[in-house]
Amino acid sequence: MPHSSSIKVLVVDDEPSIRRSLLEFLDDFNYHVTSADSGEEALKLIALHHYDVGIIDLRLPGMNGDVLIKNAHQINPHMKFIIHTGSVGYQISQELIDAGMKPEHVFLKPLPDLNLIANAIREFFLTTQ
Repeated sequence: MPHSSSIKVLVVDDEPSIRRSLLEFLDDFNYHVTSADSGEEALKLIALHHYDVGIIDLRLPGMNGDVLIKNAHQINPHMKFIIHTGSVGYQISQELIDAGMKPEHVFLKPLPDLNLIANAIREFFLTTQ
């Protein structure tokens, strides 16, 4: 399992307050956290840098989160994804399941306990090593 301080996380959300709260929360776990406010910006970052985990909002300006995850998976097939969305009726598509996503990695906003996201990140590296 990589040490938490070597895990690189990309937070993609168009709401500054949510981006900031996730950044600050995950920083407390010594993750290297970067953020983007659009799918297009996130793909540029993923093409330039290695990320282990993406925390993705679905409703983004321009490219939506589903499309972002599919494109990011093509660039970095080892990257894991967590969906953090306000879309209550969201059902994960077979295409995203094929890209390695699991229904239990879809979290609804507002998330009462951000530890759920931290636990999901930890589980990625307990089960893949």
